[in-house]
Amino acid sequence: MVLEVAEIKITPGQEDAFKKAYREAREFVKVSPGLRSMRMTQGVETPHRFVLLIEWDSVEAHETGFRETDRFPKWREAIGPYFSQPPLVEHFEDLD
Repeated sequence: MVLEVAEIKITPGQEDAFKKAYREAREFVKVSPGLRSMRMTQGVETPHRFVLLIEWDSVEAHETGFRETDRFPKWREAIGPYFSQPPLVEHFEDLD
């Protein structure tokens, strides 16, 4: 299992519109093979900062099972207009 962590910074003032777009677009991701769980968090002190946490079976499940499909451009088209900069996306593995 790997954890995808995406730090997403939204143009200030666009937070509510981004949350609405995310709630509609997350279905593009949720149907991906190899997806275990998905959740979006919002900063308390910095409400324009969001962190997306997705558990995948493997990096390949993320890259091949989602990013290389026609669902990825639809996902980005829905939420991308709210980005103030490109998201920082990394994968992590548990130590235990």
